Amino acid sequence: MSVPSGRMYLERPPSAEETFRRLVGDSGTAVTSLPPSIGLGSPTSGLQSGTIRPEIPQTAQPQGDTLFEFRDIYSSPENQIFKVVFFPDRIFHAQYLNATRAPQRYRYAVSDARSVLDISVLKAQVFMDGRKLANLVRIEYRAGRLIEKTREVGRFLREEVIVKVRLAGKAFVRNAQGQVLDENGNIHLPEGDVAPKTEARIVESFVKMHFCPWINAYQVEIWQTLEPPSNTHHHFQVSAQMGPRGSITRIRDFAPVLELIDEVRTVEMLFRENDVDYPFGKPIINIMWDNNLERNYQDPRSPVPSDNDKNTIPVGNYFVNFQKGWFLDANTTLPVRYRNAMMDPGNPDYVDPAIHPELGNEAAWQGTPPPQAFKDANVIEMRWLLQRELGGTVVFFHEVTIPPGTTEGTHCHVGSEELYYIVSGEGIAYMAAGDDPETTAVDSATGKPKYNVVMRNVFGLFERECVELPVKPGNVIFTKSGGVHGIRNIGKQPLKFVAFLYHSA
Repeated sequence: MSVPSGRMYLERPPSAEETFRRLVGDSGTAVTSLPPSIGLGSPTSGLQSGTIRPEIPQTAQPQGDTLFEFRDIYSSPENQIFKVVFFPDRIFHAQYLNATRAPQRYRYAVSDARSVLDISVLKAQVFMDGRKLANLVRIEYRAGRLIEKTREVGRFLREEVIVKVRLAGKAFVRNAQGQVLDENGNIHLPEGDVAPKTEARIVESFVKMHFCPWINAYQVEIWQTLEPPSNTHHHFQVSAQMGPRGSITRIRDFAPVLELIDEVRTVEMLFRENDVDYPFGKPIINIMWDNNLERNYQDPRSPVPSDNDKNTIPVGNYFVNFQKGWFLDANTTLPVRYRNAMMDPGNPDYVDPAIHPELGNEAAWQGTPPPQAFKDANVIEMRWLLQRELGGTVVFFHEVTIPPGTTEGTHCHVGSEELYYIVSGEGIAYMAAGDDPETTAVDSATGKPKYNVVMRNVFGLFERECVELPVKPGNVIFTKSGGVHGIRNIGKQPLKFVAFLYHSA
């Protein structure tokens, strides 16, 4: 059983510039453009029999290859300044990936990268001696929340953590002899006209992760295979990392899904601390988990307002979606309804459900309920357009409808930020006095404040002075961490806005 040595990660990988200099045979000249032997194109470009051959003339390179396109735009503003077109250090240079401890023999081509909070997931291919070796998924985890969880019980994470990984993708359908079948159930012929048959497959397993100081994170690479090509062997610095508990590992059930790496659509992850408390060597009994703060999402499974048992779906994990685009129609997305949203019973705007008990059953909310029902029960609607599909720190993007006579309660954001963009209707928004200094400024013409100041109940907290802001289409309410906002519809038409929220701390 292989366990990578900690010393393995202390050896500094070659920097991007050092790699460039080696490839162009230059020891001091500033690198202003990429040599033609580097890139994301042909897996054998500049790599022959495990050696880098900078002496190969440019005319010997395949024209039109992707590597030329990347070289030509590498120094463009999109890459040098904005960093929005490529993920340079990981995709192009790949200098901190595990097999680059032996850069003369191994090379990565990263096809996609996704992040959610402090987690990154990469899909890639790894090449050995100029030949493709395997597809892989790499997971990096900076463990911000798990660090806090373990500190609460008087422990530290040390060198290892464990992740439960669930991959959803496709795999070839094979017969008992392992031969790929086609859509007709016959043995698939690569030169034939019938496509190979695939099936959806979900696989999961616990995997050990190791801390790497070069990326300041725990990481693991799950390879399709660890077997080198025939008549070759792995470099010792790479083979030392391989094994069931290694930072380069293979999971039997994952291999068929990784074979079709482009079809790996989603990755779900749940993290926990190690099973042994090092350096003491004691087994950990009360293991701490990072389940993404008991993450859940909203799904309109019931038309009844605030039917959380049906509409709130608990998942308790991190989710990465490799789908590359969405085309959505909010008009066909069913809303989730909320009664007295963001309000305590003591709030003057709170409507006691006992006043209209007939609005507490499902029959009252089937089809298209009358507008008066929304007002009598103080019900607003949210169309949850994007939730778990989003990356980074964004939690959701949705469309909110505030029917006439209803209110979304005033509430405070701590550790998160939210933006409202009004698209239709008119109403009154509330913002804590002083959150935006301009809202409490005095009108120079009248000598009076621009906006009224009123007292508002803040959900779960206390009363605060808030300014009343008339809102109409095109207005934006942007609330930072610690800020307060709410909104109500005092008109005769629905007030609609789109909102997105993201973690800021």
